[in-house]
Amino acid sequence: MAATANALRLAREQLHVSAVPDSLPGREGEFRDILGHLETAIRDKVGTCIYISGVPGTGKTATVREVIQHLANASKQKKGSKFKYVEINGMKLTEPAQSYSLLYHFLTGEKATHKHAADLLEKHFQNPNDNSEPCVVLMDELDLLVTRKQTIMYNFFEWPNRANSRLIVIAIANTMDLPERVLSNKVSSRLGLTRINFQPYTHQQLFKIVESRLIGLGAFDSDAIELCARKVSSVSGDARRALDICRRAIEVVEDNADQNLEAPAQVTMNIIDRVVKEMTSSGNTLFVKHASTHQKLFLVALRNQLQKVGLPETSFHSVAHHHIQLCRLHNLEIPTSSVLLAICSALGAARCLLAESSRLDVHQKIRLNISDSDLVAALKPDSFFRAMVA
Repeated sequence: MAATANALRLAREQLHVSAVPDSLPGREGEFRDILGHLETAIRDKVGTCIYISGVPGTGKTATVREVIQHLANASKQKKGSKFKYVEINGMKLTEPAQSYSLLYHFLTGEKATHKHAADLLEKHFQNPNDNSEPCVVLMDELDLLVTRKQTIMYNFFEWPNRANSRLIVIAIANTMDLPERVLSNKVSSRLGLTRINFQPYTHQQLFKIVESRLIGLGAFDSDAIELCARKVSSVSGDARRALDICRRAIEVVEDNADQNLEAPAQVTMNIIDRVVKEMTSSGNTLFVKHASTHQKLFLVALRNQLQKVGLPETSFHSVAHHHIQLCRLHNLEIPTSSVLLAICSALGAARCLLAESSRLDVHQKIRLNISDSDLVAALKPDSFFRAMVA
C-alpha cells in the first residue's frame, strides 16, 4: 500500500525522538520494577534510592516519567498516595552543586546559595516533618554530577536512608558501576541502592518501537522495519538510531516523489539498506549533508573546541557544553547528555568522528575524522550553518 504525502509527513513526525508515545514498547518489565519500588516507598512513606543504568537510547528517562505519570493519575483518582516530584538534570545545571539549591527551593519555596542549601538540606533530613508528603527526585544525567570530593552524589544517595526522610531518589546514568567508581565499593554497598539496568533493545523490541509509531500510515513495508531493527540491534540496540534511520528513509521516499521518479511511495528494504550504508559508509561528507540539525551542530561544536585548544582531540564533556551554548545562542531545543551521547555514537558509526573505544561516557576523548574542508563543504549548502563555518 502506497503512502500519501500527508502520511509520510505524519510518519516522519511520529519517528522523531522527541515524539514520546503514550507507552513504551519493550520496557514493560522495567516499568513494573520501577513502579513496584516507588509504590511501596510512597505508600509506606519511607526513603529509598533507585539507581538506573543503561547505554543511551534505551528508554530510561522515558520509562521513569511514564511510571510517575501513572502514579500521579492514581493519586488524583484517590487510588494512590500523594507525593511530590521534581527533576534535577545534570546537563541543565551550571554546576553540580546547584542541585542542592534546586531541591531546597522545591521543598521550601525559599532560595539559598548552593553551600547554604546543602547545610539546610542536611538539617531538614535530620529532623524531617512527620506530616510531609514523600518527595520523589529524578536525578537525570547523574554522570555530570560527579565532583572531585563526590559529596553531592554521596549526599543524594545517603539522605534517603535517614529515618523518616521520605526522600525517594531515582538516579539515572549511562554507566552501571558509577557508584563504585566514584564512591568506592564499601561506601556504595552501605548505601543499599536498588539497581535496575536497562539492556540495549533487541531487534524484536526495536521492531515494536518503530511499528507502534506508524500504525495505519502505510509508510513502511513491514520487512523494511524488520531490516532496520536487525541492523541496529546488531550494533547498538539504540532506539534513537533506529528512529533516525527510518526518518532518513522517509526523506528518501519524499525526495524521489519530488523528483517524479518512478519509485515506491513507501519505505522498502532496499531504501533501508541504502540509508544504513549511507550512514555508515566512508563517504562521511554525504552523511553530514543529510544529518540532523543537532548532529551537524555537534560537529561544529567539536570543530570549534579543537580550534580553541589547538589539539587533535578533546573531551565529549567540553563539546557537549559548547553544543548547549550554541543551542542557546540560536534558540534551539537543548538536548540531554544521553541524546548528545547518542549523537556522538551515531557520528562515530558514520566515521565522522573517532571516539575512545574503551568507554562510552561524558569523559571520553573524541576527534574529527573528516577533513576541515570536507566538513565545511558538507555544511555550507545548509543556510543555517553557512555562517558558522565561514
